[in-house]
Amino acid sequence: MSDVIVLCYHAVSESWETALAVKPERLEEQLRFLGERGFRAATFEQSLTAAPYERTVAITFDDAFLSVYEIAFPMLSDLGFPATLFVPTHRIGGDGPMAWPGIDHWVGSPHERELLGMSWAHVEELVAAGWEIGSHTRLHPHLPELDDETLLTELRGSREDCEQRLGRPCPSLAYPYGDFDERVIETAGLAGYRFAGTLDRFERPRPLRWPRIGVYHHDDLERFRRKLSPTVRRLRGSPAWPLISASRGILRRWRRGA
Repeated sequence: MSDVIVLCYHAVSESWETALAVKPERLEEQLRFLGERGFRAATFEQSLTAAPYERTVAITFDDAFLSVYEIAFPMLSDLGFPATLFVPTHRIGGDGPMAWPGIDHWVGSPHERELLGMSWAHVEELVAAGWEIGSHTRLHPHLPELDDETLLTELRGSREDCEQRLGRPCPSLAYPYGDFDERVIETAGLAGYRFAGTLDRFERPRPLRWPRIGVYHHDDLERFRRKLSPTVRRLRGSPAWPLISASRGILRRWRRGA
């Protein structure tokens, strides 16, 4: 595994009980833990091009939820940490909630506001503060399920959206849901990307298949510490990990009396 650690967050919320949303106090605790351990933050592109620090962490956020601008951005700014935001370019910028399979059941619920996306003005403010803006496709589909033409349109079109809106290159992509296959990787290269982040899949890293550590609602500081452990990261990238993971799941169910 690379010495560079790449983290993946989604939303930040005090009350939204979903795996995608970390509580503000946990996010702050995790960021301070990184700082205390000597990590310094760089963008996703910087980290993969030439890691600028001895202990480099790339903090990434998928989906461009408004809560990232309202809660995470001030925290990161206080610590002097830049980050990378992956934007679904045809989902943000509207007045209503964003919705796609996996989050659409929250529409009409008391937590519907959590689905609000950033405006492009918010995104521009992040750029001015040193954040990298990458693509998260246009509509947040499952990419392996798309036909070739639609796949290329989603990937190339979202890169062009970012570049036209922000006036700068967009070399980075995050695959929605972390879903990809070799056809998706090849098309990402054809669409002009140099780097792409996966999610919780730790096969041998490649620029267009770079593993990110997902951080979720249930990740307290101890779980977060374990996820960052070099030993755990090496194990997750080994052929033995599926067996280890399955065994851990069986043990957890046994402890619960299942």
